[in-house]
Amino acid sequence: MNPAEGVWANLRNSLGDLAACTTDELAALVCTRLKKMQYCPDLLDGFIAEAGLVLRPP
Repeated sequence: MNPAEGVWANLRNSLGDLAACTTDELAALVCTRLKKMQYCPDLLDGFIAEAGLVLRPP
């Protein structure tokens, strides 16, 4: 498993109860959700840890 799978799983879960009428609306929702994830470093660290990776400071 890689961290990207955690990102997509989280995205699918957050979009599960929404209904977009057009593909443009769906694309906007996806962009908004991904942007929100970008500002949640603990969530992103969790995806990395779940994949069994370890980050070390440079």
